[in-house]
Amino acid sequence: MLVHGFLNLHKPLAMTSHDCVGMVRRLLGIRKVGHGGTLDPLAQGVLPLAIGRATRLLPYLAPGKTYTAVIRFGLTTTSDDLEGDILSQSSASWLTLNQIEAILPQFEGTIQQVPPAYSAIQVDGKRLYDLARRGKAVTVPSRTVTIHHLEVKGWQPGEYPELTLAVQCGAGTYIRSLARDLGVAVGAGATLAGLIRTGSSGFRLEHSLTLEQVQAQVEAQTLALVAPEAVLSHLEAIALPPDLAHRWRQGQKFPPPMPMPPDIPYRVLAADGGTFLGIGQWENREEGPILKAKVVLQPAG
Repeated sequence: MLVHGFLNLHKPLAMTSHDCVGMVRRLLGIRKVGHGGTLDPLAQGVLPLAIGRATRLLPYLAPGKTYTAVIRFGLTTTSDDLEGDILSQSSASWLTLNQIEAILPQFEGTIQQVPPAYSAIQVDGKRLYDLARRGKAVTVPSRTVTIHHLEVKGWQPGEYPELTLAVQCGAGTYIRSLARDLGVAVGAGATLAGLIRTGSSGFRLEHSLTLEQVQAQVEAQTLALVAPEAVLSHLEAIALPPDLAHRWRQGQKFPPPMPMPPDIPYRVLAADGGTFLGIGQWENREEGPILKAKVVLQPAG
């Protein structure tokens, strides 16, 4: 088994992302485990986990995420999902799918979104969910997010109709906020009734493992972590000859062997064999451009 790599975990309902990290730490017997984006307890699906030194690669994963969301109309809650207290409840049997489809385009593209009151966003150094639980009234600042595509997957009419929606979005997008804002836009109120993350940072739901499967594979000594280079292909690569590769693994800085755009991360490879060494970045200095090691996955001995 790889000592440093990624695990595509299928987070179950009713567990926090932190709980999943803790369980994987115990199963693998390793302390260094981190996740690539929190999923709420009432959400399930893809939770990318980094193991060992791969935890340092989490900031460089591809940012895109996909979800399947179930949005219930006629109901609003304090948390914008079914975990919170009910704020309002009124029949929305008059609502039609045509009305929903007419307003969906206004939520695509780069938009302003206010995160839920119960979220991990910090205001004045305090988590919003901590402030909300203490009854503190806080003005939640809006943020710029990108929703690339919305697609209707199902519609269940009734007193409290439900929309099943496929969402393709960028990092930082709150699907709970999307549900709430859709409800406001149609005048019925809405909350998130169910959420599955079907893809995150290049990991897909159909390739994910449940905690039970991880445990079984650990016991059978068949668990195979995903190699870091397999999930970082969206980054441009630079191959270093043996002398420079050795110097780079020692943390040394040196001029780039070829002209490259500065200030963006690169996959650093060994030219003799293509071994993935880590993440580097060109930086322009007064004395000239240098290649700086951001993450050295395999330090020189």
